[in-house]
Amino acid sequence: MERLVICLLMVSTTVKAMICPKRCMCQNLPPSLTILCTKTGLLFVPPTIDRRTAELRLMDNFITTLRRKDFANMTNLIHLTLSRNTISHIMPYTFYDLRDLHALHLDNNRLTAITEEHFQGLANLRHLILSNNQLHYISPSCMEDFIETLEDLDLSYNNLATVPWDTLGRLSSVNTLNLDHNLIDYVPEGIFSNLHKLARLDMTSNKLKKIPPDPLFLRIPVYAKSKGSPLTSLVLSFGGNPLHCNCELVWLRRLTREDDLETCASPSELAGKYFWSIREEEFICEPPMITHRTSKMFVMEGQSMTLKCKAVGDPEPYIHWISPDGKLVSNTSRTIAYENGSLDILTTTTKDTGVYSCIASNAAGESTAPVELIVNPFPHLANSTNRLKEHEPGPSDILISSKSSSPTDNDNKADQSKQVVVTELTSSSAVIQWPSQNHIRGIQMYQIQYNSSSDDILIYRMIPSSSNTFFLADLASSRDYDLCVLAVYNDGTTSLTATKAVGCVQFTTEQEYKQCHSLHAQFLGGTMIIIIGGIIVASVLVFIFILLMRYKVYNNHHHKSQDAKVSNMCSQTNGGQSGTGSSTTSKFIERKSSMIQEHLGDSVKGLTVVDLTHDFE
Repeated sequence: MERLVICLLMVSTTVKAMICPKRCMCQNLPPSLTILCTKTGLLFVPPTIDRRTAELRLMDNFITTLRRKDFANMTNLIHLTLSRNTISHIMPYTFYDLRDLHALHLDNNRLTAITEEHFQGLANLRHLILSNNQLHYISPSCMEDFIETLEDLDLSYNNLATVPWDTLGRLSSVNTLNLDHNLIDYVPEGIFSNLHKLARLDMTSNKLKKIPPDPLFLRIPVYAKSKGSPLTSLVLSFGGNPLHCNCELVWLRRLTREDDLETCASPSELAGKYFWSIREEEFICEPPMITHRTSKMFVMEGQSMTLKCKAVGDPEPYIHWISPDGKLVSNTSRTIAYENGSLDILTTTTKDTGVYSCIASNAAGESTAPVELIVNPFPHLANSTNRLKEHEPGPSDILISSKSSSPTDNDNKADQSKQVVVTELTSSSAVIQWPSQNHIRGIQMYQIQYNSSSDDILIYRMIPSSSNTFFLADLASSRDYDLCVLAVYNDGTTSLTATKAVGCVQFTTEQEYKQCHSLHAQFLGGTMIIIIGGIIVASVLVFIFILLMRYKVYNNHHHKSQDAKVSNMCSQTNGGQSGTGSSTTSKFIERKSSMIQEHLGDSVKGLTVVDLTHDFE
């Protein structure tokens, strides 16, 4: 009896200790605890969830963010469902404590990317459901913790243009892989070869034009539907893709399949037909054919150049290049091979001279075309005394070398030098002339290339095709120059741009005497200053002299008038006419005063009529 009472007390204590979140249903079925919070309007994970919970269902709510503390210390959690929420953000290490979690449902949310920190700690995860999100990126290392335990992966109905194929190829325990309804347009060959437990692969409604053969597909019978198929079969679904039905899909056509809805999108004669109804003989390919290529190219040592090659075929040919020494040209710091068939050599050397092979290949065969490249060596110039200058290291692009040991080369150089003439040569400029090249068809322009003997800098000038002369400025004095004129024209055979040398010439600019020019300029400047200063001084002296002469003339005339007026005044006084004489004298003084002020200016402005009368008396 006592034991029964103790058990009842313990059960009641356990029930009281368990707190169920509001609007949630809690089921305590030993040894596990289940909490159901479905359609309860939750905006976040309830903080009052019991940490001993084994199954937690939070679907059909409005949770937007999963935080680190939401599932902290829930080491007993086995099943977690977060479907049909609005989750767009998962904090790093949110699931770090869920080491025994077997199933994680995050479908029908708003996730856009999965990083390597999101799923860390899920060491025993077996089912990962991420369908119906907005995923466009999945980190290759996000599944490292459960790479060997995962059995079910659902990435359907997302925006994935590519998936971490290398990671998927290591899911050794995966049984179901859903990649349908995405934007996937490429599947690596042999990526599923190690997925020996794979029973269902769904790649419906993507952008796949072809499915490469895989050892897994050839080893296990493939069926379109799982109903009635043996347990060891692989259910493969790839309908809704724009399949290009050529010889690359013959392997798939030969597999044992039930009727399905796969159709061909191309070529045009098979478009819209059911894949399994087309005869094997109709899956054909066309061997490659090279349509455009650079036939021959001349470049100068150190110059960059591009070899072009284009081909057509079904499937689209892959183009690669073989160097003159028989080696495959790969991408290096000096060479770049592009997918469109172009080959760039960034800095050419004389060792690059030779015949390159453009090889276009596909599943139906290959086609080869030669391309000749001629790299002219860098010239070593000689000065006017015919003393050879020391070779200076560094890249150069000059077309024709001035050194030649054979008479034929010397004759060619002489002929080319006659084609280009330098006139009106000064210390800093020159006029370049060359004959018209009307015999070259499709000429687009001329290119002038020149450099100095004392540096490695090559300068280019592009001239319209209608011109045959060019004024070259900004040259350095007393320098040796090597100059070449090239005609740039359109190759009528391949519609590609080619060049042809018109001619080359060497010249030396004149010496410039900068010091003499400077002294001459200073002499002229000082002379002009002295002349202008002398003119100003002479003008002032002449003006002063004129004023002095006018003042002297007026002074003499004034003394004579005073003598005459005094005698006249005395006679008038003696005769009894003093009043009239005084008035006349006053008026005369006033008139003379105004005249003196007018002539002498400011120097007599202070004098008045009274002062002048006093001086007169």
